[in-house]
Formats: sequence, C-alpha cells, structure tokens
Amino acid sequence: MSVAEVVPSPAQPPDGVGDVAAEPVVGKLATQVARRIETDIIGRGWPVGESLGSEPELRERYGVSRSVLREAVRLVEHHQVARMRRGPNGGLFIAAPDAGPAARAMVIYLEYVGTSVDDLMQARRLLEPLAAGLAATRVTEKGIELIRVTRDAETTSSDSPGDSVEDLHLVLGELSANPVLQLFIDVLIRLTTRYAAGPHHGPESAYRKARAEARRYHADIAEAVIAGDAGRAEARLAEYLDGVLTWMRSNRRSGAPFEGTITHRPADQDPRAKLAEVVASALRDDIVAAGWPVGTVIGSESDLLERYGISRAVLREAVRLLEYHSVACMRRGPGGGLVVGIPDPQASIDTMALYLEYRKVTAQDLLSVREAVELGLITRVTARSDDPEIAAQLEAAIRWGSEWPDDDPARSDLFHTELAGLAGNPVLALFLRILTELWHRHAAGRRPTDRTAATATVEHVHRRIAEAVLAGDDGLARHRLRRHLEALTEWWH
Repeated sequence: MSVAEVVPSPAQPPDGVGDVAAEPVVGKLATQVARRIETDIIGRGWPVGESLGSEPELRERYGVSRSVLREAVRLVEHHQVARMRRGPNGGLFIAAPDAGPAARAMVIYLEYVGTSVDDLMQARRLLEPLAAGLAATRVTEKGIELIRVTRDAETTSSDSPGDSVEDLHLVLGELSANPVLQLFIDVLIRLTTRYAAGPHHGPESAYRKARAEARRYHADIAEAVIAGDAGRAEARLAEYLDGVLTWMRSNRRSGAPFEGTITHRPADQDPRAKLAEVVASALRDDIVAAGWPVGTVIGSESDLLERYGISRAVLREAVRLLEYHSVACMRRGPGGGLVVGIPDPQASIDTMALYLEYRKVTAQDLLSVREAVELGLITRVTARSDDPEIAAQLEAAIRWGSEWPDDDPARSDLFHTELAGLAGNPVLALFLRILTELWHRHAAGRRPTDRTAATATVEHVHRRIAEAVLAGDDGLARHRLRRHLEALTEWWH
C-alpha cells in the first residue's frame, strides 16, 4: 500500500464527471496569484492590519485582469490571510488567520477516506500525551486558571450527549505552546466529536457512568499538569484515551449526523465567515449525509438557490470554494448541476502550512510532532515486517528518492510518505503531508550545496532504517529514524 492509497493525490474524476473536473484557466491563474499574495505577506513579516494596496494597484503589481484578481482575493479571504475592504481608503488588508476552514475540510476528508475509530484514537494516543507533558513543563499561573475553569465547567455540565467532554484536551494543546500540536489536536477533537455524534447505545446508566469516569480522569490530568508532573499527566491521559477507544468501539454512532441546513452557523464556524463559506460548509455536510455519491448531481443551480434561500452570487462563490477543495463542481447545460467529486486534501494542506507559517513555527516544534507521528507509523509497519509487500515498497521508495528530479523537494520525503502509506492510518498520513509541506516552506533557500553527497547520505540512512524494519527490530528502527529526523532538523535549520 502506498501513501496515495491512504491520502491520495489529486485523482482522475469518475466516468461522467470529466467535463466539469478540469479547473478553468482563470481559476488556475487565480490560485497562482493567491499564492504570490500570501508569499508577499510572509515576506513582509505578516504585519496584520497593513494594506497591500488597492484593487487597481494589485492588478498592476500582479499583471492580471479584474476577474482573476477578484478570484484570487476570494481564495486569500478563504484562507483568512487578508480581507478586501471596499470604498474610500479601501484595499486588501492583511488579517490574522485561524485554522477553522481548513480543519473542517480536513475532518470531512478524513471521513471520506474511511478513517476508523482505531485510526483516530491511535493518532490521539501519539499526540495528546505529548501535549500534556509539554503543558506540565510550561504551564503558567494564567494557564493554571484556564485549566481550572475548564475542569470546573465540565464538572457542572449535564450528561447530555450533546455536551462536550473534550475541552480540556483543546486547552492542553494550547498550553503545550506548540502550534503544530495544537492544530492537530484541534482536528482530532473535531473528528472525535463527529464520530461520537448521535444517540449512544446501551443503557443510560452506562453512559452516565462513562461520563463520571471521564470527569475523574480529567480532574487527575488537570492536577498533574498544574503540579508540573509531566510523567503522571502523560500516563493518565494515555489511560483515559484507551478507555475512550473501548467506549467508541462499542458505542459508535450509526447514520450521518447532518441534515444540510444553514438556518444557523455550525458550532465551530468562525463568526467572521462570509455567507458563501457558511453555504459551502453546509453543502459539504449535505454531501457527507448523502454518503458522498461521487459523480451524481445533488441539485441544479435553481434547486440550490431555492433550498438555501441565497443569491446566485453567494451560491457561485460557495461552489468555487468547493471546487478549490475538489469536493464538487458545477456542470452547466441540460442535466447539469452540482456534481459530487473526489476530494483532494492538498488545498487544506496548503492552508494549514500557511497558518502555521503565521504562527511562526520553529524547527523544534516541527521535530517534536514529526517524531511522534513517524515513530508511531514505523512501529505499525515493523509489526508487518514479514509481509513481502513491505520490502518491495520500501526498496522502491528508496530508489525513487534517487531518481526523482533534483529540484523537486518531494524527493527526500518519498521514503517517509511510503512508510505512512504502509502503516495504513489516513490521519497520520495526512498529518505527515502537512509536516513535510511545512518542512519545505521552513527550509526554503537552505538546500545543501553538495546535493549529490546529501542525496547519497539520505539514501544510506533510509536503507538502514528499512533494514531494521524488515528485521522486525522496532527499537532499532525507531532509534535510527529518530536520529535521522534530528539530523534533518539541524540540516534545515
């Protein structure tokens, strides 16, 4: 199994969708202009509130038409990197982004590719104890107050299935002071909430008992973090997550929790979001609720206008956002309408990497999370060391790394992404794609001068890791991988 089977690259559309799947020339150019605007913002040091210029000035700077620029601005606004202000003294103003839109798109994508409860909880088991340990070593008095407020709110909450019991986990992600870790935990909690949605199974007394047990664990974890006891915080959180996995295996929801309405914004919708973004989110939920029927029409333009009670301009902007994520495309003419596509996570990966650039992620932030993710992956692959497929695909990945174009940054990642594919966990595979994308952005302009020697060194290290994996020696494989990632961090720093 390759990484493309777990987190595929853009796929060919199914039969009958080919006439709508191709991105128009305007859209391609707009995407390029949006990336140039975002690169300029990064180059300026992300000065929030500063104007990049008026619309005429931007058109002249980037050498594009009004329609292309406006399409590019829509994408930049979707990423929450900048906002266009109309009227006198207007222009494109740099904004402070958040990861909400991309996180929601990632969660839905992970549902689409068939993320299991075990996949989800394995990812949580790898990352959340790390966050708890970091929080315990870095907690301040302000952080202690936040932990206690969160714990007390949970203690006084009802046992309604709709009430969240995961807020403490989000707080620990925040207090870890690692933006990558915080972001990934946000995605994991969103996905857990969706998996747990709907009526639970079993007697009400069992559910109340589980909630009480969760509160006890959370109280213990909170006290361990406040006391600065990283070991106890990590251990108790790991025990709690093991219990959550057992519960979810026997009480997993059935059916889809969405009913495709925009009478209100989703609970996690940014209140600043434009109506088109709200509509796009509702349309995605409609597609999920329908079982993601690729190639089918879920409504004509007139049907969708009536269903959501919106203007044509708002609907078309919402559709463009769906097309950007390859969720759906609008087919014109007789029998046309909004056609369900095969989602591509690349747009969300780019958005996540951009957001983390804004958060000024350090090489150490990247290393600690990438190490946790890849060590989890390699243990899973080593457990399958007697599978002939493992040896063949690892050898191919090592060879491809040497044969890949010299100027392609993906060449050094092929071995790592192949490990992710062989591990078969789509959550961790997607997280690794975000980490490697950010790794390349962080390392831009810092390539080694002797690329031939560097490539030979990396290939040798990859082969040594593969040898340990194929020998079934998990400890040695983890040791070699950890040393390799540490060396990469020093290399790119």
